[in-house]
Amino acid sequence: MHDIEKFVSGFSRFQQQYFTNDESPYGSLRAGQRPRTLLIGCCDSRVDPVLLTGSDPGDIFVVRNIANLVPPCMPTASAGVSSAIEFAVCELEVERVIVLGHAGCGGIRALLAPRPAQRETDFVGQWMRIAEPVAQRVRRDLAHRGSAEQHHACELASILLSLDNLLTYPWLKRRVDEGKLKLHGWYFDLQSGALMAYSPRRQQFLPLVCPLTAREAMTA
Repeated sequence: MHDIEKFVSGFSRFQQQYFTNDESPYGSLRAGQRPRTLLIGCCDSRVDPVLLTGSDPGDIFVVRNIANLVPPCMPTASAGVSSAIEFAVCELEVERVIVLGHAGCGGIRALLAPRPAQRETDFVGQWMRIAEPVAQRVRRDLAHRGSAEQHHACELASILLSLDNLLTYPWLKRRVDEGKLKLHGWYFDLQSGALMAYSPRRQQFLPLVCPLTAREAMTA
């Protein structure tokens, strides 16, 4: 089946599921949205936040960009990402923000091993400069380690950078200080299928959902 046919067929299934009666999610969502969670994820086609979390329409407000980065609050910040965060926090008044990173991130690969520009533009390179401090630290602290370990460390550290950058937005930090907003850093391990969450107390990523064992995977 061609992609377009697959998409149209998929929308038909979606329509049947969500528009058959007023008790379906869209029955109450036609008047507006009230999600309680903002999720900032990567554009990677393998890491769909709605699919990964089993969410229904209206559950999460999603912002996706290369490498799930949050630019610091400054006049030159990306208006697209920053405006979406501002809308979710100030207008929708979400209760939590999740930054969701993942293994095998192409944006992080481009950050650690940049290639000479082969196009008229280098938007990817410009965007990934947000995480350049992370790359410099990883190169310095893990210079004796292989590229795979450096890549993994940079993926995790970039999540923490985005969490720190979120707190540079005054209206967001104010809600955090008031106890009205919680920040979470998650990491999806594409290799094992595990979901990790950052623990500020332990200062490390800990399993939130453990990988399936071989036997569990066969019987799932």
